[in-house]
Amino acid sequence: MAGAPATDSAAAATGTAAVPLDDAVAGAGCWEDAAISLGLVGVQLASAAYMVVLTPVLELGLDPLFLIAFGSLCTGILTVPFAVKLESKKWPSELTSRLFFRFVVLALGGVTGFQALMLQGMKMTSPAIASAMPNLAPGFIFVISGCLGFERVDLKCRYTRAKILGTVVCLGGAVAMSFLQSPDARSGHVLPRSPDHAASWVVGCVCLLAAVLVLSGTIVMQAATMLRFQAPFTLCSVTSLIGAALTAAFRVATSGRLSPGTLQISLQIVLSLVFLGGVVSSACIMFQTWALEKKGPVMVSMFNPMQTVGTVIFSVLFLGSAMQLGSILGMVFLFSGLHIVLWAKNKECQVLADAAGRMEKSKTAHNDMEKQLLF
Repeated sequence: MAGAPATDSAAAATGTAAVPLDDAVAGAGCWEDAAISLGLVGVQLASAAYMVVLTPVLELGLDPLFLIAFGSLCTGILTVPFAVKLESKKWPSELTSRLFFRFVVLALGGVTGFQALMLQGMKMTSPAIASAMPNLAPGFIFVISGCLGFERVDLKCRYTRAKILGTVVCLGGAVAMSFLQSPDARSGHVLPRSPDHAASWVVGCVCLLAAVLVLSGTIVMQAATMLRFQAPFTLCSVTSLIGAALTAAFRVATSGRLSPGTLQISLQIVLSLVFLGGVVSSACIMFQTWALEKKGPVMVSMFNPMQTVGTVIFSVLFLGSAMQLGSILGMVFLFSGLHIVLWAKNKECQVLADAAGRMEKSKTAHNDMEKQLLF
C-alpha cells in the first residue's frame, strides 16, 4: 500500500525509500491543517456571498422575519440527523425546565434577535458594514464575561490590558465604518443624499451594533450551557427550530399573517434563497464545529475577517459598491483589534496552562518525596 511503512529489504527490492512513520504522521497533519484552513476560508466566503445575494432581494421587498423563520427551520431540519447520529448518547435523561429556558433564551437572542437586527441593519447600510460588525464580538464577549465573572480580569496583567486595548481599537473601527463611509456610494458616480437617508444609515449602524451585543451575550450563555450540555449539533438544531417558531409567532402576532412581504420577484426564487441559506448555514456550522474540536476557538476566530474581505470584494464586483476611506480604515482597525484580543486570549491561556502544569509537577514531586521518606 502506498505510504505504508516498508522494511529495508522491501525498499531495496523495489528501489524505493522507506517513509519514516514520524514523517508520514507529520505529512498527514500538514494536509489536515491545510484542509481545515481552506475549509474555514470557504465557510467565510460562502457566508459573504450569501449576504451579498440577500441585499438586493431585501431591497425588493423580502420580509426579514420570513427569511429568518424559514431559514432557521431549514437549518434545524438539516442538522437534526447529525445530532441524532453523533450526539444522542450525550442527551440528558430528562429535559429540565432550566435547560428548556436556556434553549428559549438562546433561540430568542441568537436566532430571532440577532438575525432580525443584522438583516435590518444590512438593509439600511451595506453588506460590507454588516459583515464587519461581528468582528466586535470577541471584545464585547470579553467585557460581558468580565462583568459576570466568567473571564479573568487583572489590570496588572499585560494580557488583560491588551484585551482592553483590542476592544477599544475594534470600537474605533466600528465608529470609522459607521461615520466615515458614504451611505450607498456606488463606483463611478456619487449622488447627493437626503438627511433622511443619512439618518437611516446611522440607525442601520445602531441596529448592527445592537445585533453584535445580542450575539455576544448569546455566545457567553451558550458557552455556559455547553458546560453541562455538550452536544453542539443538538443545541444548534433545537435553538434553530425554537427560533423559527418564535419568529413566525412574532410575525403573525404583529401583522396577522406570515408572508414573504411585498415581493417584486417570484416566490420560487425567494424559497430557493431561503433553502440555500439553510444549507449554507448548516454546512458552515457543522464544519466550524469540527474545526473547533480539532484546532480550538482561536484558530477558528482568526478566519472571521475573511467574511468581511469577501463581502467587500463581492459588493464591488456585483453590486457596484465603491471602496472608500471609511471602509478601509474601519476594517484595518477592526482586524487589528480582533487579532490583539485573540492574541492576548491565546497567550493568557498558555500562561495559565503552564502554571497549572508546574503546580501539578510540583505536587507530584512532593508526593514522591513523601513516599521516599515513608519507605
